[in-house]
Amino acid sequence: MSATKPNRRRSRHTGSLYTRADSQGRETYYGHWRTDGQQIKRRIGLKRPTGTREGLTRKQAEDELRRLIAETKPACRPVADGEALTIADLGRLYIDELKSEGRKKATVVAVTSILGVWLEPFFAGQDIGTITDIQVEELIRNMKGGTRPGARQKGDRRYGRAVGPKSIRNYIGCLSALLNFAIREKLLTTNVAGRVKLPPKPDDGEVHFLRLDEVFALVDAAQPGEYQRLDRALYLTAATTGLRQGELVALRWRNVDFPALRIRVRENYVLGEVGTPKSKRSTRSVPMADEAAGELERYYKASGEPQDDALVFADPFTGRYLNKAAILRRYRRALKAAKLDESRRFHDLRHTFGTQMAASGVPIRTLQEFMGHRDIETTQRYADYAPNANEAAYVNRAFGCERPAAVEAVA
Repeated sequence: MSATKPNRRRSRHTGSLYTRADSQGRETYYGHWRTDGQQIKRRIGLKRPTGTREGLTRKQAEDELRRLIAETKPACRPVADGEALTIADLGRLYIDELKSEGRKKATVVAVTSILGVWLEPFFAGQDIGTITDIQVEELIRNMKGGTRPGARQKGDRRYGRAVGPKSIRNYIGCLSALLNFAIREKLLTTNVAGRVKLPPKPDDGEVHFLRLDEVFALVDAAQPGEYQRLDRALYLTAATTGLRQGELVALRWRNVDFPALRIRVRENYVLGEVGTPKSKRSTRSVPMADEAAGELERYYKASGEPQDDALVFADPFTGRYLNKAAILRRYRRALKAAKLDESRRFHDLRHTFGTQMAASGVPIRTLQEFMGHRDIETTQRYADYAPNANEAAYVNRAFGCERPAAVEAVA
């Protein structure tokens, strides 16, 4: 006769602990409980596999769950039984899930913005279970026409500004992610946003970049004053390494390897916070051109040879991270002084690196590693700038025969 299993049912208000497995079979503990009638879910941590020391035991996960229950306060108005679960309610649950998974602040801010500007005003107090694909299509039409929910009259500065295809795809993609989350949490059975036809992916068109002579003109046009040396080094480093603006702002001297002529990208500064780079591939090492290394070394000595942990491009007045809006203002003034197109974005310096490296014959896969692109499709935009002597030879072979003598017209 088998032994009776102990009763593991919890007493009220103590929550529940469960596991989920990912595609590789790794299990993660999650906790679920109610606070003031509100359902709360949190990621606890990886489950410890048998025979290893990594991850949490069941007891450790239980202890962490009790700590979270004691410390967590409800993040939103609780939804009572039988009450409509709105997009606003779902959004708060979804954002709570993103935070528990450790998603980047930029992701959380983007979802919060889409909810506040489009989804919550459009669906208002409607129960998510009653949303139809026809309504989603109407939302897309509103976006195309620039009719924002809640915009008052033409005096509202937001009224009448059409949304582009790429943004529409992002916004409806966010709605789809919300509804898929609701399905996973057994709050919904179908995702109507997945049934609508989205605008086609826009053609990115030409890659905007600066020629080398324009880069040097920009560097020489850095505005006089306390920021001049910094901006010279910043512009040249951006154009010759392809680092993103946030990666440049977060760069520290310990990651500038002068002997090896390399810069190691380890941090990114976004929305006022320092975090890891944009994706796993973005944590990388990039070679430095002699020109950039020389400019950085001169800047290093002029800055008093700061400690290894100091920011490379520290604000000269505060010693802290540069203000990105101020970077853009100085950049535009430098463009004007250099008599260059003032509509150029700072990000075009990154494109300058991509196009120049492709034109020099660097393989696209290697360029992907240098630029930290997650998908090679993103790097592929620079393929048109890559030289290929064989292709020209093929054309010459096909059309390089002698031109026949002109045949006189018969009168």
